[in-house]
Amino acid sequence: MKLLIGLGNPGAKYAQNRHNIGFMAMDRIAADHGFGPWRSKFQGQIAEGRFGSDKVTLLKPETFMNLSGQSVGEAARYLKLTPADLIVFHDEIDLAPGKVRLKTGGGHAGHNGLRSIHAHLGPDYDRVRLGVGHPGHKDAVPGYVLHDFAKADLDWLDDELRGISDGVAHLVAGDGARFLNAIALRTAPPRSSTSVPKPAKAPETQPEPETRSAMSRLLDKFR
Repeated sequence: MKLLIGLGNPGAKYAQNRHNIGFMAMDRIAADHGFGPWRSKFQGQIAEGRFGSDKVTLLKPETFMNLSGQSVGEAARYLKLTPADLIVFHDEIDLAPGKVRLKTGGGHAGHNGLRSIHAHLGPDYDRVRLGVGHPGHKDAVPGYVLHDFAKADLDWLDDELRGISDGVAHLVAGDGARFLNAIALRTAPPRSSTSVPKPAKAPETQPEPETRSAMSRLLDKFR
């Protein structure tokens, strides 16, 4: 069994924030793959379903970002899961918008949701790092991640979420490369060759050599 956790803050006020991209990913997966209705449990919202023989629970903690570990820890203990059974989807300011990377273990890099999960379960869980870009200065980060995505971001964001949904079964099965490839097919699809080849340039016609005498050419000028 796998527990997929999307990090974010509850409530309509935060729904479109950059910080809530983890929630957005869970909602897309649940909608596309026929997961059961969302219901309250483990201090959050959960939805259950399957990918083949793999049973999966989706979790959106409602403890607010800084206390995410309370909800995740309760779910993991109840479901008798180890950190290796968890996959956390979270916003990542150190990646450009639209970039997605996978990581297992390691530090929390100042992300308060991950910091809280570390405190409850340790660091040895999988993460899906969803790039949202950096505001340019560390003091601007809180306001940046708690601000809605810009209209210019909506196209790539929709493509990325669809790609996550396309590839999530591979991720659950342990094939991270195919998961990332599914996202790339949405966000950077290969270009089809639709250009028509230019016709070959006709060879230049060489002037025919002059065979008349100089006198005949001179007489032509006076005709």
